[in-house]
Amino acid sequence: MSCRVTRRHRGGTCPRVLGGYRATVPCSALPPRCFPVTDARPHHLYVVEDDVALRDMLATYLERQGMAVTAMASAEELLKRMDRLRPDLVVLDINLPGLSGLQACQQLRAQGDRLPIILLTAQSDEIDRVLGLEMGADDYLGKPFSARELLARIRAVLRRVGTAPGLPVPGAAPVALGDLRFDPASRTLQGPDGARVLSTVEFALLAELVASPHVPLSRERLLAATHQRADSVAERTIDVAVMRLRKLVEPDPAMPRFIQTVRGHGYMFVPGGSA
Repeated sequence: MSCRVTRRHRGGTCPRVLGGYRATVPCSALPPRCFPVTDARPHHLYVVEDDVALRDMLATYLERQGMAVTAMASAEELLKRMDRLRPDLVVLDINLPGLSGLQACQQLRAQGDRLPIILLTAQSDEIDRVLGLEMGADDYLGKPFSARELLARIRAVLRRVGTAPGLPVPGAAPVALGDLRFDPASRTLQGPDGARVLSTVEFALLAELVASPHVPLSRERLLAATHQRADSVAERTIDVAVMRLRKLVEPDPAMPRFIQTVRGHGYMFVPGGSA
């Protein structure tokens, strides 16, 4: 049984309409805020949303799921807090007053920061979603959305980060890409000018490609490898990720040697590059 509420409600599942957006949460998840008893450090999230009701509801729900949450209303506050304490992941609304979520994401990526970011976008605004991916966001969720779906996306991104720097990837050996050396085991991409930072999606994409040299990989397979969703912008999602990756590994991204397009199918890794 479900019910529509604008106040706290106990029992059942409540689709809550907050600030014009609908988010479905278990009613029991709303009061009170608390953390389960656990020996592990909870993941720390920043939730950046200017709609106070939606922001508070998400913070309460995520805390009840064992997350530590710092909620804030602006991208400016996010950037200030980043100088003091880095979270494990940021849930970032695109349409914020002042500095937008897209601009904040762009600033972080321009600084080489690969902090996992999930964007909250308008359901129908494909342009914002594509721009967010081009700027390096790890995932996006359109409003209205289910809080449980947001939690699933958060956990999926954290799992990708959880295999992160330093943990071995079984059977993976370093791969040369011209002057670059990609080591899946340590998740590093080294070049003459030092290390190049890979986002979680960029790492997963490159690791999948180099694991099957000279084999064309479909967009569907690459979507699965990067834990992206097959939806209306799925193909564009992979194309954007490949474009970003080429900027990191290709001498001339406009004339790719290592990550080649297989027309009508997907992409292929060519060891040593093509002439």
